Amino acid sequence: MSPWEIMTRYIGDLIDISIVSYIIYRLLVLLRGTRAIQLVQGIIVLIIFWVASRFLHLTTVRWLIQNLSSVGLLAVIIIFQPEIRKALEQLGRGGMFFNRKKQFQHKLVSKITTEISKAAAHLSKRQIGALIIIERKTGLSDYIETGILLEARLSAELLKNIFLPNTPLHDGAVIIRDGQIMAAGCYLPLSENPFISKELGTRHRAGLGLSEISDAVIVIVSEETGVISVVTHGKLDRGFNEEQLNLRLLEELKSPKKKSRWSTFWIREKEGTADE
Repeated sequence: MSPWEIMTRYIGDLIDISIVSYIIYRLLVLLRGTRAIQLVQGIIVLIIFWVASRFLHLTTVRWLIQNLSSVGLLAVIIIFQPEIRKALEQLGRGGMFFNRKKQFQHKLVSKITTEISKAAAHLSKRQIGALIIIERKTGLSDYIETGILLEARLSAELLKNIFLPNTPLHDGAVIIRDGQIMAAGCYLPLSENPFISKELGTRHRAGLGLSEISDAVIVIVSEETGVISVVTHGKLDRGFNEEQLNLRLLEELKSPKKKSRWSTFWIREKEGTADE
């Protein structure tokens, strides 16, 4: 085999590996932040067990995994049907491989923090409950789909109107992505942490529940007391005014702190108590 053929084959193998690696990476990015990622982790664990059973000659374990894998492909297609459909839609739009990288630019961050702080301060004075979610790296598409899709430009006035009592969208959460209100009236998972204060109501439990499985920044206005809270990574801080909230959101969105999402839950009370 000539040196030219060897080089051509080497370059072809390199391109082949690069394409496959990128496809796998894009699929993982697509699944990140959804419930499907836990299923992917389970499949990886099964693969590790299967490899280990071959090296350690664990006949029974290998037999069990091989029999499970015979129906595994069909099960994966059924379980991942929404994600497969979303991937194909993005591929058709060219969005799976050429989507722009989400970046919180300075101007956009300032717009987000200002509008949310103004709305939260207004709602706090009138003791109107609110639950506002700011998406960061972890995708929240699963929860956006549970609400009413808006895809509207973020403004304090719109947030105030969404959370007005006795209006169709005032219950549930508002989810914000890249400076847009993606959806309102969204349902969030409630935290099952047994150490949460009994004084905290459904809004706070929902905010804490989402923060335990994502890196979202969550703003909560208590309906009972008007106290403004910020939740990140399972940690709840309370007692913000408009200026303090603006500074805290700027800090979180410009320089996200690297904390474990499974960090110990704790609450620092700044004033009063809260209930929904």
